[in-house]
Amino acid sequence: MELKEKTKLMDKDAIERALERIAHEIVERVKSIDDIAVIGIKNRGAYLGRRLAEKLAQICGKRPDVGALDITLYRDDLTQVAEQPVVHATEIDFIIDDKKVILVDDVLFTGRTIRCALDALIDFGRPAAIQLAVLIDRGHRELPIRADYVGKNVPTSLKEVVEVRLEESDGKDEVVICEKLDEQ
Repeated sequence: MELKEKTKLMDKDAIERALERIAHEIVERVKSIDDIAVIGIKNRGAYLGRRLAEKLAQICGKRPDVGALDITLYRDDLTQVAEQPVVHATEIDFIIDDKKVILVDDVLFTGRTIRCALDALIDFGRPAAIQLAVLIDRGHRELPIRADYVGKNVPTSLKEVVEVRLEESDGKDEVVICEKLDEQ
């Protein structure tokens, strides 16, 4: 699928401000930083999760437990994604039982990725609660899933794709809307 960049939604500073705001919202809602764990969905959600945990540490003086979750084998479209899907390591080296887990992803779209992540998380234990933090909510939900913390709500068409580019994986921080070019 060929894409054409259409609009830049966020630059590095806007991404940092959004994460800072989300961190403050989390602090307002939780009783103690000791009771939470931040788990990002691989790949970009994991990078954002680590950044969010650092923001929480700056605010509270203590860093919450941080992990990364690979949902590849939980996907309901596994055969459509790739003939030989690449499975990455899940990095959760702490107990999630009775923790309030802040699940982090880059873009919330249909809700299917989050459903997979919920299934995967439950295999690791029984958290007290799971809350969802996303950098971008673009709408078009297919499942009854909503984010508790949103960096930016962006109404999109189905012909558009939201790309989150991060320094860790893409060499720069930005969020852009791309348009799918008609295949002829």
